[in-house]
Amino acid sequence: MSQVEAFDAVDLIRAKRDGRELSTPEIGWLVDAYTRAYVADEQMSAMTMAIFLRGMSRREIRDLTMAMIASGERMDFSGLGKPTSDKHSTGGVGDKITLPLMPLVAAFGVAVPQLSGRGLGHTGGTLDKLESIPGWRANLTNEEMFAQLRDQGGVICAAGAGLAPADKKLYALRDITGTVEAIPLIASSIMSKKIAEGTGALVLDVKFGSGAFLTDVDRSRELARTMVELGEDAGVATSALLTNMNVPLGLTIGNANEVRESVEVLAGGGPSDVRALTLALAREMLALAGKPDADVEAALDDGRAMDVWRATIRAQGGDPDAALPVAKESHVVTADRDGVLVAQEALPFGIAAWRLGAGRARKEDPVHHAAGIDLHAKPGDAVRAGQPLFTLFADDPARFARALESVEGAWRIGDPGDAIEDGGPLIAERIGR
Repeated sequence: MSQVEAFDAVDLIRAKRDGRELSTPEIGWLVDAYTRAYVADEQMSAMTMAIFLRGMSRREIRDLTMAMIASGERMDFSGLGKPTSDKHSTGGVGDKITLPLMPLVAAFGVAVPQLSGRGLGHTGGTLDKLESIPGWRANLTNEEMFAQLRDQGGVICAAGAGLAPADKKLYALRDITGTVEAIPLIASSIMSKKIAEGTGALVLDVKFGSGAFLTDVDRSRELARTMVELGEDAGVATSALLTNMNVPLGLTIGNANEVRESVEVLAGGGPSDVRALTLALAREMLALAGKPDADVEAALDDGRAMDVWRATIRAQGGDPDAALPVAKESHVVTADRDGVLVAQEALPFGIAAWRLGAGRARKEDPVHHAAGIDLHAKPGDAVRAGQPLFTLFADDPARFARALESVEGAWRIGDPGDAIEDGGPLIAERIGR
């Protein structure tokens, strides 16, 4: 005997299309019915467009998030006997912060269950970067993840299929219906996975600018506030930093080269912006986990964070001492005059790295771990004619032409005293209690 459905999808689509708030039972039914394929993709596509155009109230977004969590399993780390704290970044060009951040926070006895993803388009994926390390594996069972959190203090791995399956199905639909940018859908997608993950505290790195998912700072602020509210409503201590993605982060864009840069940061060096953001996010994560006085700079400089990094890489089958992949071919772009580098726009450099093979156009595409870009100067640096500005790396030299097309006009050399086009400070704002 077929199940009698509580609601009708077409009625709910019309209601949202006409601006009515959906009730808690209506949203719960919609997510459940879509997960079990009673509501068709065509109907859910219409609903996501209605949400994109009409928006959702705080209560509706909370109900949507909780319904997506209820579609799968919830993890529980209470048995670890130590606090848990996690970070989520909305992604950007050269954003490798998870790599040094996880071991730094774990060095203070706070467990970091970092469930990460793969890159698509111009933003890189944390798992793709780490798979540059010979032997390292992304897929762990829940038991392996728990054991690593207990023994090494932190883990970076792929999320299991049981975590918010409704979100996975809905995200794929949004990607092909032009509704990816709907803030209620972004917020519920991110937070359903993070809340289901079971972390006690969560810090959000919400980026704005040329290379960000949302370029406009006001839209990024709205997303950050929405996600912080969702975390608080679910009992997770949550804060957000609004960070600048107008310029690439650090001096590397790719996979293996970003791992190298991350190891430099763990050794107490590395680019100043990567170090500064790592420290700022670590302070936030530790403060929310009840350790506001942790000396994170000391742990980065004295090798404690590096020790955790090496232990976690080994625990996942990787060799922290192994040589990383090196590209077969390179192409250097030099300065055509003396002056100051005044502009270096993030998005074109991200697209160039993608065209070199560092990213993927479809989720099935392979990633070339040695492909990418090394930057030799950042906005504000003085340069001389003939000095290298950046180097492109690829295994196939035929890829250089299209990558160079991407960055044409994306960087500019000016005169001393010219305004630097970097979009302002690295950290624009903190959101949260």
